[in-house]
Amino acid sequence: MTALACATLSVAPAVEAKTFKWANSGDVSSMDPYARQETFLLTFNSNIYDPLIRRDKDLKLEPALATKWGQSDPTTWFFDIRPNVKFHDGTPLTADDIVFSLNRANGPGSNMGSNFVSVKEIKKVGDNRVEVTTKYPDPLLADKWAAIGMMSKAWAEKNNAVNSADMTKNEENFATRNAMGTGPFMLKERKAGERTVLVPNPNWWDKPVHNLTEVIFTPVANPATRVAALKAGDIDMTYEVPPADTESLKKEANVKVLEGPETRVVFLGFDQERPELLESNVKGKNPFKDKKVREAIHRSVDVDAIKRTVMRGQSFPTNLMVAPGINGYTKDLDKRPALLKPEEAKKMLADAGYPNGFEVGMDCPNDRYVNDEKICQAVVAMLARIGVKVNLRAQTRNLYFAKILRKADLSPGETSFYMLGWSPAQTYDVHNVFEALIQTPNKTTKKGQFNAGGYSNPALDKLADAMEQETDKAKRDAMIKDATKLYVDDFAYIPLHQQAVVWAARKNIDLVQLADNSFPLRFVNVK
Repeated sequence: MTALACATLSVAPAVEAKTFKWANSGDVSSMDPYARQETFLLTFNSNIYDPLIRRDKDLKLEPALATKWGQSDPTTWFFDIRPNVKFHDGTPLTADDIVFSLNRANGPGSNMGSNFVSVKEIKKVGDNRVEVTTKYPDPLLADKWAAIGMMSKAWAEKNNAVNSADMTKNEENFATRNAMGTGPFMLKERKAGERTVLVPNPNWWDKPVHNLTEVIFTPVANPATRVAALKAGDIDMTYEVPPADTESLKKEANVKVLEGPETRVVFLGFDQERPELLESNVKGKNPFKDKKVREAIHRSVDVDAIKRTVMRGQSFPTNLMVAPGINGYTKDLDKRPALLKPEEAKKMLADAGYPNGFEVGMDCPNDRYVNDEKICQAVVAMLARIGVKVNLRAQTRNLYFAKILRKADLSPGETSFYMLGWSPAQTYDVHNVFEALIQTPNKTTKKGQFNAGGYSNPALDKLADAMEQETDKAKRDAMIKDATKLYVDDFAYIPLHQQAVVWAARKNIDLVQLADNSFPLRFVNVK
């Protein structure tokens, strides 16, 4: 696991401190740590907001704001709070802040509710202990909360930010553009879409291993501009390297490229929920409810061609919704069915009642995943060969997520066919994928929160609920295999690939690249 989890460059604190300038294709969507359960937002804000438990360079859990945690019985967790920790404004961290933060993360407007499915009650027990009661045994609770940063209750109340602003409704509040955490860095300046500046927290509870005095982040949408800026030394690091530029950057004397497989799987999803698609020329019915239609489309998407021509070899095709290295990955089921010839796919569509094919809209980001828009364009061309006309809408991540994701009440978003990517980075366990992406969306349980297309299979739901609580490994593995086979046989999704993590930095930058694509600034040194 360690080899997969972490590609590490030597980290040694330098004597002289430096400014670190870095870029990404898109901006961080919000300064609110609960605004969206998306890797880039979570990893950026984790530099400002500490969690109870964090992950180290090997992606293993270690103490952060909780010095000790565990279970006093199968349905009771405790977290002992680190003493003498202060927020960036100098006020002390208390158990009240922890209770407030966890309830806020599970409250209105938050996109983190899927991490609280099992939770019954969160309460303060003494000045330095928080106790959590679950509805049923949840052995993965601590893992789930490793990405949830803690906020100041007093600051949120003072600034009318007790709840998260709901990004699915394009809402904002004070916490959208401001921040108050206990983390290693403090927010100095926020100009959305332009630049965000962080400075070190001089009163951080932990001993810094970085040597940074200032961090300047700039979103740069144009890949050629990002690469040129890195080569010229105008930025020190780019979080995303276009596959077409990887080899040329490797030849640069003052640049180094870091690459490895990511835990994220990029996939395509269908609206299987509505009786009629929002964006289609088919009226009165939904073609994606028919398994034959889903199979015809799935078996017409050539992931090897995408790897070769779009990703320049920087992808790992898969037929599963989880990647190798994730607990519960089932290798013997990761076998993609044979591609159909166009005439075979057309016949399958005709048998389903669509002899002339059909038309459908497709949503895709253009600044979220590696070559996302180009992948979608390739899929459009592939499906045109079988008579399915896809009208592609590629947008920036903020517009795209607001359109496709389910609303706060888990009612469906406004998509018919879409691209999405997912990494079970909270737990590194397949159950996270089942609970968030594949189980039937349920407002009461909050399961299926990111199942944008509304796929539903009661047998799978039952298995996923059972595996969440099962502690016998053999029994749990059998449940995982059975549930995996169900969604594979249903052609519930079209998994495309595990994308590669490819970063590039100037050679005077020491940093740590993790397989979940998180980027903790606390490990960065400028030489």
